[in-house]
Amino acid sequence: MEKKLAVITGADGGMGTEITRAVARAGYRVIMACYDPAKAEAKRRMLAENTGNTDIEVRGIDLASLASVAAFADRLLQEGTPLALLMNNAGTMETGRHITEDGLERTVSVNYVGPYLLTRKLLPLMGEGSRVVNMVSCTYAIGRLDFPDFFLQGKKGAFWRIPIYSNTKLALTLFTIELARRVKERGIVVNAADPGIVSTNIITMHMWFDPLTDILFRPFIRTPRQGAATAVSLLLDKEAGKRTGTLNVSCHPKRLSDKYLHHKQADELWRLTEERVKQWL
Repeated sequence: MEKKLAVITGADGGMGTEITRAVARAGYRVIMACYDPAKAEAKRRMLAENTGNTDIEVRGIDLASLASVAAFADRLLQEGTPLALLMNNAGTMETGRHITEDGLERTVSVNYVGPYLLTRKLLPLMGEGSRVVNMVSCTYAIGRLDFPDFFLQGKKGAFWRIPIYSNTKLALTLFTIELARRVKERGIVVNAADPGIVSTNIITMHMWFDPLTDILFRPFIRTPRQGAATAVSLLLDKEAGKRTGTLNVSCHPKRLSDKYLHHKQADELWRLTEERVKQWL
């Protein structure tokens, strides 16, 4: 029997490695979608040996380049293999404002617009039973959507990485809810995973207050395996396949208020994002 296909972005990172390990052990053919394929190759070999699943492949993708995202998706579309699992795991928290070739602030491109485009382009490969999981964050609760600043520089005023990161996670949460509504009749389930505070390379020590923040939050920081658990459950557990459009924490759905389920900017966010990516669709 041919293995079902799973695509995992940022698959060579801390949580990405644990997600890939679980999915490979479950018997899927896995495509590790990574920014640096050469660097990811060592991780692929380790995972293949560790899981006994040699059907793991590394492919390059740069979520800060919509052309790269489109090229990655187009190759899959050309191959035509049905897609069972799509894990939008990759993310960044930039320490300064960097504008991409597409005129997007880099955090916004990597954390939201890139995953949005990738998911939208791969929908033709999905059908009944396919699952999409977006890695969000508890910081969505402090996120704001200031248009058009959200796309161009993250927010109005000076660059502050945590608010901008939070804005992208709010956008990804709203995308999860709206996409789930749009594809529900096709049997595709779309959910979001909040990993908690996880010790990964996204945490940096560039600001004067970072050591203090590290001390305050250290007791609450989870290992990558602990952080990945919710995403893994949404990808693989039978019960998780019965719900869609949910935010999940510690492997359980979290009740969202109407503020998010019927967000006043959700339609505008979808429309403006579609305009940003339309040439690639």
